[in-house]
Amino acid sequence: MTDDGKKTGKEARERRLAEQLRANLQRRKAQVRARRAGEADETDGLPAAGTADTDDDSR
Repeated sequence: MTDDGKKTGKEARERRLAEQLRANLQRRKAQVRARRAGEADETDGLPAAGTADTDDDSR
């Protein structure tokens, strides 16, 4: 038995992680540029929950 399967699997994982890291870095750089330009951030996914500004003085 050889370790070729493990080696190629490990290399594929490292390539995949490196690609994800580069994509994350590009997103973060775009966010910084947008903030400097005064534009709103592009959001992914669901919007955040509202704030808890309810007046609950009945305690």
